Amino acid sequence: MPEDPSETTDDRAPSLPHLGLRARLTPAPRFSGTEMLALVLTAGWLGLVGLFFLLIGPGTGGGNGLTLVLTLVGIFLPVAMIWVAAVTSRTAREMRAEALRLQQSIDAMRQAWVTQQSLMNRPSVERKLDEIAAAARQTETALATFASRRDTAATQPSADRKAALAAPRAQPTGEDQPALALGTPAEALHAPVSIGDFIRALNFPDSGEDREGFRALRRALEERDMAKLIRAAQDVLTLLAQDGIFMDDLTPDRARPEIWRRFAQGERGRAIAGLGGVRDRSSLALTAGRMRQDTIFRDAAHHFLRQFDKTLAEFERNASDAEVAEFADTRTARAFMLLGRVTGAFD
Repeated sequence: MPEDPSETTDDRAPSLPHLGLRARLTPAPRFSGTEMLALVLTAGWLGLVGLFFLLIGPGTGGGNGLTLVLTLVGIFLPVAMIWVAAVTSRTAREMRAEALRLQQSIDAMRQAWVTQQSLMNRPSVERKLDEIAAAARQTETALATFASRRDTAATQPSADRKAALAAPRAQPTGEDQPALALGTPAEALHAPVSIGDFIRALNFPDSGEDREGFRALRRALEERDMAKLIRAAQDVLTLLAQDGIFMDDLTPDRARPEIWRRFAQGERGRAIAGLGGVRDRSSLALTAGRMRQDTIFRDAAHHFLRQFDKTLAEFERNASDAEVAEFADTRTARAFMLLGRVTGAFD
């Protein structure tokens, strides 16, 4: 069997650029099995012709020109057919080898292009991840400073501003459990957070220069129930940002305020399906995959959904329809719509 032309090397032959595969343009062997077979058949045929004329003797046959032509055609036509078949076979073999070399070169070029693109894109991906990590660290640092307020005078609400959350009901004390004179609780010394500040806090500051947003966020973090929701929302938004999912990029379908109220009052099913207005397929797919694979993200998401549900039930008692609509347009509410649809909370 002849060796594969694609594996034959010849220093005299021109070569393609190095692409990770041997793709030298090498000449085919001078004699292959097909040519050897053609030589054997030609020799056999000529031997038979010679034996034929030797047996019939020199006096047999006519001496005219037509007889001579027919004799020559009968002798050399089979030889010509044999070599036409041999040349055709050799040409087909060379074309197959050339096609194989071209395919190898194309595959190597494609692999080199993919490698080059991955090397070119890697710095941008790493830079994006570094920016996300830096933003998360800055957010955590900013939240750590909210424990102490520096603008107490600026955050005193006016008397006509409504509280964001309904006041908790006082627990009745039985005769066998007299109230202890421990003084006024710390929560009672603060004025209630207004609806405007609460909504602004749920939307989080737009930038480092958003002083009003930071003021509202610090004010809301002083309320225990609000702080639970805000911290849960901050955890979820940070985890979603790690997958490149940002609430500003989502444009969910807006649900009517009465649907939010019905959800807050405990109604579930098809009637409140309008709350799942997030239609971004990539965000839904990435979030669903993270929910299945990341237990930390799943626990954080369920904790956030519980806190949001509880806080919404208190908020809608004091809020008007316009305030509910403004509440539904915050980054926290968009995260709730995204996670609620992924977890099937609106089904």
